[in-house]
Amino acid sequence: MLYYFFALLLAAFVILFNDIRRETNRWAAFFLCCAAIGGVTDSLHRAGFDIGSHATQFINLVLTPYGVLVFSLVYSGIAQSKMRIYKWALLIPVGIMLAATCSSPEYAMNYKLLLVWTAPYYLVSCYVIIVSFLKERDSPNKKKRLVTALIVVPTLLAVLVFIYGARAIWPDFDFFYYISVFIGYSLAAGLLGTFLYSVLGVKLRFDRDPLEGAMKAAGSGSALLNHTIKNEIGKIAISSENLKSSIPANDDVSKQHLDIISSASEHMLAMVSRIHDKTKEIVLREQPCRLDQLCDECRGQRQPLPLNDQNIKITANYSVRPTVLCDPVHMKEVVNNLLLNAIEAMPAAGGTVEIRLNANKKGIVLTVEDSGAGIPAHRLVHVFEPFFSTKKQSRNFGLGLSYVYNVMQKSGGFVRIRSRENIGTAIELYFPRHKIIRSNRGESE
Repeated sequence: MLYYFFALLLAAFVILFNDIRRETNRWAAFFLCCAAIGGVTDSLHRAGFDIGSHATQFINLVLTPYGVLVFSLVYSGIAQSKMRIYKWALLIPVGIMLAATCSSPEYAMNYKLLLVWTAPYYLVSCYVIIVSFLKERDSPNKKKRLVTALIVVPTLLAVLVFIYGARAIWPDFDFFYYISVFIGYSLAAGLLGTFLYSVLGVKLRFDRDPLEGAMKAAGSGSALLNHTIKNEIGKIAISSENLKSSIPANDDVSKQHLDIISSASEHMLAMVSRIHDKTKEIVLREQPCRLDQLCDECRGQRQPLPLNDQNIKITANYSVRPTVLCDPVHMKEVVNNLLLNAIEAMPAAGGTVEIRLNANKKGIVLTVEDSGAGIPAHRLVHVFEPFFSTKKQSRNFGLGLSYVYNVMQKSGGFVRIRSRENIGTAIELYFPRHKIIRSNRGESE
């Protein structure tokens, strides 16, 4: 039983500290801790701590189904607007069980009464988790929800049958031998799932983000190149100064060539520095930020460009005006990158760029959509890779979207791209619910 206690407690801590600000993780850790504490009940009873054994048994049998149901509702995103009411309402059976247990002469658990309400709690939890998987449309998230369902649902049904159901019929039923098989299955499947997929946001770093290694390699390479070029330009600068002092005052041709050398050296240094700035490790300084105001500021910075001559119009459509936790400096650079890409994708006849802010059950979506040339499907899969570019301009390094991807990953969100040739491109930035401080309904412009 103690192995059971430590294994579930360890799983709870891993999930909780992976992202303690995420409500789903907090409730998963809560019900796992409640389930784990049942592992010390027998030890406390044998040691003569009857009050402690009664308390741990109550927490294990009564609070676990409550935690499981709240977790499943939060995880699925069902009825988020009324979640606070549901959390309190679902505690009513817990209060009834507390009163019934305390009024018993020996603090005995009423297993039949317990089964009456825990059975619906567990069955609804399984149903909600399965439905959340079936309704998920995003392919990567659908796989994660499938793994979560395969880990959680069989064990919840086994717990309902072998702990609550069996004890309602045979109070002295020794359930542990049977349920330990399912607990072992869940722990093994959960460990396997952290290697292959993200389970409740937890993924072992042996399987890294495919772009993470590329970004680090690009950053290391640009840092080395930047350092080397600085040293070489330093040598060129010293040599140029020495040559200037030895050239006759009337030798304008030689002076002109030295000026060209100095200008070219400065240009090389500036170019490599720009590459390094885009690929170096990003350190966020997050603070509350109004996304609509940030978008308007970026939009205003682009309006003075000669867009009217190109017949390009930038519009904004905000169904929400949220305050989110992010780094405003990096996020402004992200939006500016997307706007610049959209403007450069426009054909000679011009077009429109629209910035949108919308809310969904998982958070806030910031979309920048253009009516430009679009990106061919075979090139779309590479757009976030460092130094890959669909543009032909030599001044483009192919780092803008890599930077966008990197910032969103560091911010706890993610980025999606949709594009069709000759129709346009839409890039969507997703901000998770735990990053949203306030969400207000907005209006179009």
